[in-house]
Amino acid sequence: MPRYKLLIEYDGTDYVGWQRQANGLSVQEVIETALKKLEPGPFGLRGAGRTDAGVHACAQVGHVDLQNVWRTDVLRDALNAHMRPEKVAILSAQAAPETFDARFSAKTRHYLYRIANRRAPLTFDHGRAWLVKRPLNAEAMHEAAQVLIGRHDFTTFRDSECQAENPVRTLDRLDVFRAPKDEIHICVSSRAFLHRQVRSMVGSLEHVGSGKWRRQDLAEALRARDRARCGQVAPAAGLYLVGVDY
Repeated sequence: MPRYKLLIEYDGTDYVGWQRQANGLSVQEVIETALKKLEPGPFGLRGAGRTDAGVHACAQVGHVDLQNVWRTDVLRDALNAHMRPEKVAILSAQAAPETFDARFSAKTRHYLYRIANRRAPLTFDHGRAWLVKRPLNAEAMHEAAQVLIGRHDFTTFRDSECQAENPVRTLDRLDVFRAPKDEIHICVSSRAFLHRQVRSMVGSLEHVGSGKWRRQDLAEALRARDRARCGQVAPAAGLYLVGVDY
């Protein structure tokens, strides 16, 4: 069966996340429903990242095995036509070797978190950024963030229902900087993340930016390996999967 690699974009606002669930419509279900218009299935569509409800993607990667050989531009356009008016798009489709696995072949996953740091409410970016009205010190946030770089036990920053057997992860990048239009961007990269790890780290960094925490407080929270020491969990709306390296 020919395997295809899909590059996927979606606005996660209206979905329960990437993975199929009983409690609502997922991105995976949207794509598999479109695939059924082309072939009977089953498909076993797998994604590189199991994004949560409300999380967006600019460059999610998936793979799927089909019965027929498709011209990749035709496959892309057919899927997009059948997914209308859902806010999911296939940016590209490529033939892939049978050894390629969107999840397990991934070497690094890259996420962006957007904070809108302004007093005025969001209009165009409502549901696509976290509005924080109090002033934030992006430089202090970046300096504190560096204590999280490297290989650590991230128990403090994992969801209480996280199913990962091991809380140890290696964080390759965690940069915080001011962006145009009163935004603060947080860029984070790792081979793998724990459930809600990025949003947990962002929420704690917001405490640093507002002056509630210092760099030392973040370091102590990490060392505590205690979920109760996490500052807060940032909303899903500001999180984007922006790239996957293979």
